[in-house]
Amino acid sequence: MVDAGPFLGLAIWHTNETGEPMTLLLILISVLLGAAGQVLLKMGALRVGPASEVGLLLWRIVTSPHILAGFALYGVASVLWIVVLSRAPLSLAYPLLSLGYVIVLLASAYLFGETIPAVRVAGVAAIILGLVLVSSSA
Repeated sequence: MVDAGPFLGLAIWHTNETGEPMTLLLILISVLLGAAGQVLLKMGALRVGPASEVGLLLWRIVTSPHILAGFALYGVASVLWIVVLSRAPLSLAYPLLSLGYVIVLLASAYLFGETIPAVRVAGVAAIILGLVLVSSSA
């Protein structure tokens, strides 16, 4: 295990032969895929819309390309997460999943035109501060 450099003070990540921080990269990819999956689920939900019958709603859900793609990305993210869990302490790796909140907040504003109130921005800033504090203990 080597120092991964200045990124959030993380110093516990396994590296490959060239010294790259592979576990950190796997975490970031997993988080990005999970956030992208969430965005695709939202896109699918907007297209599915309300239905008066449960059966019709379920049919729309299971035939929605966006929803299916969202679930697929979640699946890949989960497989990568299992690899991460085999390499890093859970108490350090798990908090990094909260980076997904930051990514989804930005995507919500950009892709869906959602208004992000200051209190929500402050909450995400607190999450980022928490990540810095948790990871500085590595």
